[in-house]
Amino acid sequence: MQAFTRASIAILATIMACLGTASAQPADFGCTSAPSPAQTRTLTCQGGVTIVVENEAQFTLLDRDRNGRVDGISLLSKAVFVSAPKQKSGRQFQVITPQAIAAVRGTEWAVDAEGAKTSVFVQTGRVGVRRVAAGRGVVLGPGEGVDVDATTTPLQVRQWGAPRIAALMARLGR
Repeated sequence: MQAFTRASIAILATIMACLGTASAQPADFGCTSAPSPAQTRTLTCQGGVTIVVENEAQFTLLDRDRNGRVDGISLLSKAVFVSAPKQKSGRQFQVITPQAIAAVRGTEWAVDAEGAKTSVFVQTGRVGVRRVAAGRGVVLGPGEGVDVDATTTPLQVRQWGAPRIAALMARLGR
């Protein structure tokens, strides 16, 4: 029974860590946090990574290669805007949501995880997007976006219109 209790506590701790908010993040990833427009927070991280987080976003910073620097985000809800320079190691910065994985080398893009859908929009550069479960991915260029849900239909790259871009960027104070 005691082992069950320890396991339950460990699972609960893991879940709680994944439910971080824009106001509380681990300091050991070399990031500083400051308020920014539209009640967002801007995280400025080592290696030139900048992350703008929508108010009340549920996310966790990731250090997948355990080098002490942020190299990804687990995003459960709301939106983030990421500016990530090309990594010398070739490692791709990733934003992982329940529906999608968006990976990039040197670009600026936004990811919005709302309910059962994730939307990814690229401002500059190129971003690869695929479903978490499996399937073929797509590559987005500037001005393009994709909506990812739990279905198995092929992902469709679309040119986003100015109103949709403006609405998402306004939520991120951009």
